[in-house]
Amino acid sequence: MRDLVSGCAAGTAAPSERDLVERFGVARMTVRQALDALVAEGVLQRFPGRGTFVAPPRRQPSRIASFTEDMAGRGTVAESRTILAERVKAPAGVARALGLTPREPVLRWRRLRLADGSPVCLSDAYLSASLLPGLLDGADLPASLYDELSSRGRRPTWAEDSLSAGVATPEEAALLECQEGSVVIRLTRRALWEDRPIEISRSVYRADQHTISFQLGS
Repeated sequence: MRDLVSGCAAGTAAPSERDLVERFGVARMTVRQALDALVAEGVLQRFPGRGTFVAPPRRQPSRIASFTEDMAGRGTVAESRTILAERVKAPAGVARALGLTPREPVLRWRRLRLADGSPVCLSDAYLSASLLPGLLDGADLPASLYDELSSRGRRPTWAEDSLSAGVATPEEAALLECQEGSVVIRLTRRALWEDRPIEISRSVYRADQHTISFQLGS
């Protein structure tokens, strides 16, 4: 049955149960069970009163990319300068986002992100200390957070991003080397590893240096 519908356009009528019984010489119940399985998998769609049809391909969320990977995809070289790396008690909002108890320890990593040597983004990430022991210990911090999480088998598998426009504060303008009050893009991310929140981050991008793209479908 998979071979029969392979390559067919979405919306193409699938062979009827009767046709499949005659073609394969099997019981009607066997055919019905096979069709039910393919409907459950999303290969076929069933519309009451109309029949069974080839389903459109299921769309998958875009892969969660790190800043380093994003820059590489744009043909630029990413760099990071650590401004702050410490273990702190989680602020109330961070604790809620990470599913922690109030004041539970978290890792805070604030970095200035550069592309080809030019400041592009100011990132402030809070990370689950219990899931990432020793992440910020030592003099040499990871070059890429998500590469480090991958090496630990804990790269985020799902993320919720929220975008808004804003203007640069005096501190942000100084670090991003732009005019105070310049337009910036603010991105908040809550990332999960499996079903466990592992990162909450707030990033500020220079709007004149960065474009954020999306893949949409229906």
